[in-house]
Amino acid sequence: MATGTAGATVGWGELLREHARRNGGAAVAAAVALVASFALLGQGLLDASPAAVRLALIGGAVAFAATALGAAPALVVRELPQKVEDTLLGWAAGMMLAAAAFSLLLPGLEAAEALTGSSRAAGGVVVIGMTLGVLLMLGLDRFTPHEHESVGPCGPGHDRCGRLWLFVFAIALHNLPEGMAIGVGFAQADLSVGVPLTAAIALQDAPEGLAVALALRGAGFGPWLSVLVAGGTGLLEPLGALAGVSLGSGLAIAYPIGLGLAAGAMIFVVSHEVIPETHRNGHQTAATLGLMVGFALMMVLDTSLG
Repeated sequence: MATGTAGATVGWGELLREHARRNGGAAVAAAVALVASFALLGQGLLDASPAAVRLALIGGAVAFAATALGAAPALVVRELPQKVEDTLLGWAAGMMLAAAAFSLLLPGLEAAEALTGSSRAAGGVVVIGMTLGVLLMLGLDRFTPHEHESVGPCGPGHDRCGRLWLFVFAIALHNLPEGMAIGVGFAQADLSVGVPLTAAIALQDAPEGLAVALALRGAGFGPWLSVLVAGGTGLLEPLGALAGVSLGSGLAIAYPIGLGLAAGAMIFVVSHEVIPETHRNGHQTAATLGLMVGFALMMVLDTSLG
């Protein structure tokens, strides 16, 4: 048994090293992002206030509940018209983009300007955070085996994983940055930042949870397993929120950097995964209109709750 396990471990290590050699730029970017993220996590882990941690976990739990509730109709519904599904995903993409802009980037710029006394320096601080978020998601996308409904399996070692796990890893790439965004939003225990952000993410998690559950059903999995997996992946939201609140705590400059990191990660997911998915089936106009409605709704929410 030990020999088999060791052999498998060596096999995965060799596989990742070979993948890193073939994708040198992505490997370096991922390493930089991981080191910076762990540095922010380390310096903020012990400094996060109990109130901020509590609010972040509540926000993450709300997002998890929304994902699970959104997936539940897949118990009785096997599929939605593709146009409806693309429109709902477009709506979710609009909510995520607006949340990144109004609930992450703008507060990040304000916090950075208050620290640096310069709007130009504030922009630079937030851009550093955005860059780290993009590099982090790019690294996860390149080095995590996963599967998308339209483009099939990708990533190193995808042929060694069952299809169910490939779908789970793909969903994780979506849910982790959302949970991190909630956590960073509550890092200063500021309800005006965290509440509208949590509301936006929870609202877009419901149709996303349904889309994931229906994709699993379409891939041949049973209704209960599809709903349980789609809902269960929402547990990454409170885990991501715990990481996010640590990212944004500690050194004062970590807060705007953390907001920028979460925004960059969310924008990357929307542009790299969600929008292309909604445009593959000839329903670009419906998906774009859904995106605009979602963006406008989030803008109103941020104005009303922020």
